[in-house]
Amino acid sequence: MATLRNLKIKTSTCKRIVKELRSYEKEVEKEAAKTADMKEKGADPYDLKQQENVLAESRMMVPDCHKRLEAALTDLKATLAELKESDEQGVEIGEAESTTSEVEAVYTPTED
Repeated sequence: MATLRNLKIKTSTCKRIVKELRSYEKEVEKEAAKTADMKEKGADPYDLKQQENVLAESRMMVPDCHKRLEAALTDLKATLAELKESDEQGVEIGEAESTTSEVEAVYTPTED
């Protein structure tokens, strides 16, 4: 049985994952610029290799966030639908609906 408390938790989860996704995307941009700068300046090959590893790790986190966001969004929608069916009322429902539309605007699921 879905409750308003569960809905609030799932809404917060979606918001947190979107924030993480944006953070990782910024990190990838920053690390890519740093790597390009190191290549341009002719940095030590070992340091360059380490920086490329850091960049690769950051890039791996973006698809992971996409998967977690997709799962969290699906879960949020299911809980929201269940609560709407049972005619629950509350501020949490409006917040969940706005979060759902925000997440969908930021993230469009990819077909694998």
